[in-house]
Amino acid sequence: MATLESSETVTIIGGGLVGSLLAIFLARRGFRVDVYERRPDMRTQSVSAGRSINMAMSRRGIHALEQVGVIDEIMPLAIPMRGRMIHPVSGELKLQPYGKNEREVIHSVSRAELNKTLLSAADRYEGVRLCFEEKCVAMDVRSGEVTMQNGQGENWSFISDRVLASDGSGSAVRAAMQDAGRFNFSQEFLDHGYKELTIPPASDGSFSIEPNALHIWPRGQYMLIALPNPDGSFTCTLFFPFEGTDSFDGLSDKDQVAAFFERQFPDAMTLMPNLSDMFFDNPTGTLVTVKCFPWHYQSRVLLMGDAAHAIVPFFGQGMNCGFEDCTVLDDCIGQYWPDWERVFQSFGYRRKDNADAIADMALTNYIEMRDRVSDAKFMLQSSVGLALEMRFPQFFIPKYSMVSFHRVPYSEALQRGKIQEEILQALCGPITSVEDVDWNLAEQLVKDRLGKYQES
Repeated sequence: MATLESSETVTIIGGGLVGSLLAIFLARRGFRVDVYERRPDMRTQSVSAGRSINMAMSRRGIHALEQVGVIDEIMPLAIPMRGRMIHPVSGELKLQPYGKNEREVIHSVSRAELNKTLLSAADRYEGVRLCFEEKCVAMDVRSGEVTMQNGQGENWSFISDRVLASDGSGSAVRAAMQDAGRFNFSQEFLDHGYKELTIPPASDGSFSIEPNALHIWPRGQYMLIALPNPDGSFTCTLFFPFEGTDSFDGLSDKDQVAAFFERQFPDAMTLMPNLSDMFFDNPTGTLVTVKCFPWHYQSRVLLMGDAAHAIVPFFGQGMNCGFEDCTVLDDCIGQYWPDWERVFQSFGYRRKDNADAIADMALTNYIEMRDRVSDAKFMLQSSVGLALEMRFPQFFIPKYSMVSFHRVPYSEALQRGKIQEEILQALCGPITSVEDVDWNLAEQLVKDRLGKYQES
């Protein structure tokens, strides 16, 4: 990567996962970087890491970390998950592999430990300045004046020629861009929220359930999931309606919570001795999709990560998509700097359709995870999909694999996924097992319908 000869300072608002990785990319290019983060320094103080303790790291995120040379620091923190472990209300557990071989896995990694590692990596660059307990409360995008509030509640301002905002789904910088006019914005909240719970380690410190899997308790209109942590615990998340018969509103006391879990998640309940206390002690979170455009204002401001495209977590791509933002912006800087407006424009045009596509796929995947994964027809289609990939790898890649194990643009994965779903429905309609597939018909359908993607 070419280093740019520049003493220019770039301001990053938000020192979370995307902001800290972005600082490394920019420092490697030779820029001076000021990072402002509203929380204390999590490397020295115990602070909340964000809305989830665990992240599901996959190919796009790993690629970004490889690009800046920190992947070897991250992988020891990660636990591979080779598939979905399905927990029915009663009956045997079933593992549904994510990929076609043992190398195609996703990784559970602590958000906090990942963020700490990236902050420390950024801090090693002489040109990077990390500023904590500094919250952006307003910005005048025309003048570049940024108003901050420090840990003592005092407001102060500075002028910046270049602001990259990675300050999350409630971005103050995005709000300032809305005020500037000609800015398209929409947000959509799900009728479901989430609550985090914990399965502690077994009495001997080991994992109490299979560690190399993402556990799902699918129950139609809601679900419970669990991801492993290095200390032997699992972070569980209940995705649940806010209102209705089975809902957060409907569970108003500890007895109701215990009865509900005993009925719907009996095996999980036995692993959470303080379930009812956790349920009422932990907050209930909301789930929102944010779409907006343009992501830049002239050559002065650019939105990235959740500030530009917040998505629900059901494809495990929020972090991975944000990390991919960093790699794309780095490419744009390499092509077009010092024309910042062209850098920002190119970035937006390259990412907007892809961000919209993964947002839509994440919403669809929620229905799949909470309902379809326990359906026999879905499991058959998944098995046939992996078999098609083995036979016709130059044509057929399951949608989940395109998103998680490849760097196929999200928009292309969405379109190919729709075609492949139609192929799977045609092949699986009259059969009950992979052995019954009409492979002559399969070859014809795959090559006719997916031939244009052969060189992708």
